[in-house]
Amino acid sequence: MERTAGSTSSIDPPRLTLGQVIGAHGLRGELRVRLFDETDNNLRAVSSIWLAREEGDPKAVEAQVRAVGKGRRGEARLALEGVDGREAAEALRGRLVQAGVAELGPLAAGEYYQYELVGCRVEDVDGRVLGVVSGIWETGAPDVLVVVDAGQRELLIPAAREILREVDVAARRIVIDAPPGLIEPADDAE
Repeated sequence: MERTAGSTSSIDPPRLTLGQVIGAHGLRGELRVRLFDETDNNLRAVSSIWLAREEGDPKAVEAQVRAVGKGRRGEARLALEGVDGREAAEALRGRLVQAGVAELGPLAAGEYYQYELVGCRVEDVDGRVLGVVSGIWETGAPDVLVVVDAGQRELLIPAAREILREVDVAARRIVIDAPPGLIEPADDAE
């Protein structure tokens, strides 16, 4: 797996966080949105977005997209219905911009939405169950799977192609080929 695609909220149906409002652009209410993935075209593909104060915000507000334009590097300009002036745009500063996963296009081979991996059983190539994915740390490249074993110990597994041998989200199963020292407990120093 080369990368996971953006963080997703625990709201059902899940929403993918595409970016964050960092301010207003101009006087007509356009938003400057810092994109979490510069290569992400998902914002252009949706007809509505959600503005959330934080991940999993049950009070996120849905808004209809009027237009999406290019901004500075790593940014987009976003025009929403009902956001008609600079003051209204500035009031949204800091909000997360989310889209319903169902509206997004399919990912490339080897890419998965984070919500699809959370809850998957992780096994080594010999079939030994190591634990269950409880979360994902976004570190840049590669992301790190947080796997909780039966003893509630956290294992940190890089989501690198060399380590993840098989990802089957339908079967809720991930097979890894861990290099020596990655999952073995450290010897106690005496």
